[in-house]
Amino acid sequence: MTGRCLSRPSRRRSRSGSTGGKSGKNDHVDARRAATAVLSRLHHAVPRTDRPREAARILLVTRDSAVKARTAAMNALKALITTASDQDREKLRGLTAPALIQTCLRLRAAAASAVEDRARRTAMQRLARRIKDLTSEIRDADTELQALARTHIPQLLDQRGIGVVTATQAWISWSAPGRCRNEAAFAALAGISPIPASSGRKQRHRLNRGGDRALNQALHTIVTTRRRMGHPATSDYITRRTTEGLTPKEILRCLKRYAIRQLYRFLQTNAATT
Repeated sequence: MTGRCLSRPSRRRSRSGSTGGKSGKNDHVDARRAATAVLSRLHHAVPRTDRPREAARILLVTRDSAVKARTAAMNALKALITTASDQDREKLRGLTAPALIQTCLRLRAAAASAVEDRARRTAMQRLARRIKDLTSEIRDADTELQALARTHIPQLLDQRGIGVVTATQAWISWSAPGRCRNEAAFAALAGISPIPASSGRKQRHRLNRGGDRALNQALHTIVTTRRRMGHPATSDYITRRTTEGLTPKEILRCLKRYAIRQLYRFLQTNAATT
């Protein structure tokens, strides 16, 4: 008989630890995962029906795509500038991003004597126009996300270090009451919970590289913003944990866990209004 055996547990899900609600690897987790795979079938994902949250997700995905495209266009533009003529490099060097875009848009390709310089100026104009259009698209998406967030999660935006994008991402990942049974499950969803990697007598943990990476990035932004702006609670926590001998990376992981706990409690408490 050819084809994959239907009764065999999914190796991919076994490696990621998604079967049985546990993560990582040790004897107890492996036994629970095997029993769960035998006794039950995997549940199919249920499509989201919350229209405001789904609208926010669509806008956020579109915005992220525009940001990546703008970054790629800006990198291409800077690469063209490095190979441009001395006259063009002198004109474009040291400018801020908005001034660089405006200057590139005013370049005259026909005024260049060499065919290579004319092609380069034309390409720089096109890239500058693309960057300008993408910037407008990102700004429009931010305005629409701001309106949704102010309507459905206004209190979350009032928290220190939380902006429109990070608040919207937390709202989307949390989804609805009941998706995450507790704050530990929400932390596992964000990929900030340590994963057991023990075997036999050897007991150890490893970093969680899975989970919702967009939510993990949002938490990183929240924590670093609070640290940079001198948030009193964050500064006091960093000082206390530093005196206890923790490294900056370990403190950052602890701050992420503190932030995810705060977000979960807020979203659970305000579920009726979000």
